[in-house]
Amino acid sequence: MALTITEQAALSDVGRQRSANEDSFVEAPPFFAVADGMGGAKAGEVASKIAAEAFEEAGDPPAEGEAQLRDIAQSANRRIYDLAQAEESRRGMGTTLTAALVGEDGVSLGHVGDSRAYLLRDGELEQITRDHSLVAELERTGQIGPGEAEHHPQRSIITRALGPERDVDVDTYTITGRAGDVFLLCSDGLTSMISSDEVGSIVRSAATLGEAADSLVRSANQSGGKDNITVVLFRLGEEATGAVGDETMAGDLHADDVRAASASGGALPDRRSGEHRMPGSPKRSREPEPPRTTT
Repeated sequence: MALTITEQAALSDVGRQRSANEDSFVEAPPFFAVADGMGGAKAGEVASKIAAEAFEEAGDPPAEGEAQLRDIAQSANRRIYDLAQAEESRRGMGTTLTAALVGEDGVSLGHVGDSRAYLLRDGELEQITRDHSLVAELERTGQIGPGEAEHHPQRSIITRALGPERDVDVDTYTITGRAGDVFLLCSDGLTSMISSDEVGSIVRSAATLGEAADSLVRSANQSGGKDNITVVLFRLGEEATGAVGDETMAGDLHADDVRAASASGGALPDRRSGEHRMPGSPKRSREPEPPRTTT
């Protein structure tokens, strides 16, 4: 059996207290990603967009998905770093990146920063990635408790990002996929406003992933909306393997599939589409959907 993507949704919102949206995201099967930019003078917006655009150049996914995600992150890191060194106004800019690549039998993840990847399986929500943040390090070393971490005054300080240094360590993971698994990638504008328990409750109760995306963003805004909020969700299915088609989803990837959050602060439209096949699985016909890009 080969994994398929049976449903997907993505939504980004400026929140209630920011004037611009510095988040970007990728919704281009088999790739999905969230990037949360940082830096003044719109530098954060530029950094997160560079991270998202790095997926445009990705070729057919290799057998080792973690390696490709690591390469994409390293490439984006070098571009952001070089731009920051060349332009004084961009100095110190950076971005988080949490990305997923769906293969035939598993989902590979690449992660830098404090955006997160969650897995909802059999009704239970689990955080897969580990936050690269000061508060997370204090909690892991026992210097503060979980209750203190949620309200710590330095909870927004991250310890790893794309851009600030020439080289960056990228955490990678591979999860064996099952039919019915739901993956959620999100910026900390969601998780700093609502708890993981509430996130799980919202995704479990939603009739569709589009509804889940709407509800997650709405709940974060109702809780204060202190930061930009971005969510990307996809659901896995399985189908019998067969003849390989002439083209793969990775081969279909182009610039229109990569959408960055608007600097004007407006919410991005979300795109909900039907089933997508994975490389090596039979090609399925689906109704064409006009590409939509917001930058």
